[in-house]
Amino acid sequence: MKKILLGSGSPRRRELLLMMDIDFEAIKLNDVDEVYPEALGAEEVPAYLSRLKAECYRDSLTADDLLITADTVVIIDGEILGKPHSEDEAIAMLRRLSGARHKVITGVSLTTTDGIHTFDEVTIVEFDRLSDADITSYVKKYRPLDKAGSYGIQEWIGLIGIKKIDGCFYNVMGLPTRALYRELKKLNAI
Repeated sequence: MKKILLGSGSPRRRELLLMMDIDFEAIKLNDVDEVYPEALGAEEVPAYLSRLKAECYRDSLTADDLLITADTVVIIDGEILGKPHSEDEAIAMLRRLSGARHKVITGVSLTTTDGIHTFDEVTIVEFDRLSDADITSYVKKYRPLDKAGSYGIQEWIGLIGIKKIDGCFYNVMGLPTRALYRELKKLNAI
């Protein structure tokens, strides 16, 4: 059994690990400049960034530690929608997602002193048409500035606006729980 460390400030990732009955300690990673090579395909970015976060902390691990790092991106028409910098940007992102399908990809790295194991999960999400009034109300009330693509599927906008989902619901929240559980079992970490 390993001591599991979660290298993430995301309250949603902490909540999901708690729901999985996994004992863990949340740790603050050093600030990582989340920059990736321009030539990298959009779908490769989350795995790349999860590894980048892991590599910055790997030297601090002991033989008993297993570090989980992750990165989630929203991709529409081959373009990554990151975290919005303002309410106006959040509104513009949601208008773009309205009535459309997009991919949510989470890259996860499991790091020990022996190495880094990285995997990713893809979920396809389709929004119904959203009115400007609903989009604006959501952004003002829920302030999704800390969320890729400007939305939380578990929040009001997801409840009223998601038309269809193909894949892991929890992946859209930020952690592909089923896949993570299987990978931790393979590594004899749980």
